[in-house]
Amino acid sequence: MAPVAWKLTVRVEAKVQKSRYERMDDALDALESRARELAHGTDGQVVDVKIRRFEPVEQVVGRLELSGPERLMPKVRAGVDVRGDGSLAAYLGHVTREVVAEGKAEATFRALRRALNTSP
Repeated sequence: MAPVAWKLTVRVEAKVQKSRYERMDDALDALESRARELAHGTDGQVVDVKIRRFEPVEQVVGRLELSGPERLMPKVRAGVDVRGDGSLAAYLGHVTREVVAEGKAEATFRALRRALNTSP
């Protein structure tokens, strides 16, 4: 059996779920499935904290992070943010996130796969 190399961390509110996968494609499939599930369940409520209002698109209701094999240098880190309005934003990086630009008619998950396949 090959060693487990890919870790998916899903953060929703105060809950954290972690799972491991041998192949990047399997981890990305799980990330996509869970992100779609979270996006479908968003309520799109405005949050008003007296000094500022946060529109649903400004809220991150779920963050799904994928980290790659330890043997890769630099270690691969990427993910998807699920916003309060149900929209999705793919990114590369961990501490400093770089938003993955989507091409014409390109879905968020396809853009993330493209970016991971072309990243060093």
